Amino acid sequence: MGNLNAWEIVALVLIALFIFGPERLPKLVNDVIRMLRRVRTMARDATDGLSRELGTQVNLEDLHPKTFIRKHVLSEDEQAALRKPFDDLSRDARDIESDVRRAGRDTESDVRRSDARSAPEATPGPQRSGEPTSTEQPRRPQPDPDAT
Repeated sequence: MGNLNAWEIVALVLIALFIFGPERLPKLVNDVIRMLRRVRTMARDATDGLSRELGTQVNLEDLHPKTFIRKHVLSEDEQAALRKPFDDLSRDARDIESDVRRAGRDTESDVRRSDARSAPEATPGPQRSGEPTSTEQPRRPQPDPDAT
């Protein structure tokens, strides 16, 4: 009964007693039990017949279409052959990503080196406030968070 505790079971029995009455409740319980047995027998017969047809043991969990195909239709070699292009594609994507990251780091370090070499010497002199110096980049206005 899984997640039902004793009080919940008692409550369900009392509700059923009030709904169906004391005369029909025993017959209803017998009908429900008989139906559950039939369903269980039908499921067992279906899995046994499927196991006979396939020549292997089939569990109820194996009847999910993906699991069924993977386990009973494809061999391990066929599964590996189907996965190989996706594995190769994934490996290529990782290689490209690492190459792009490496190129970005190299470019960034080259830019820093060239900026350091080509930066003019700061000459003392009067500058108006608010104007960027020659080595500073102009400041961008900050976005207003309330404007959206």
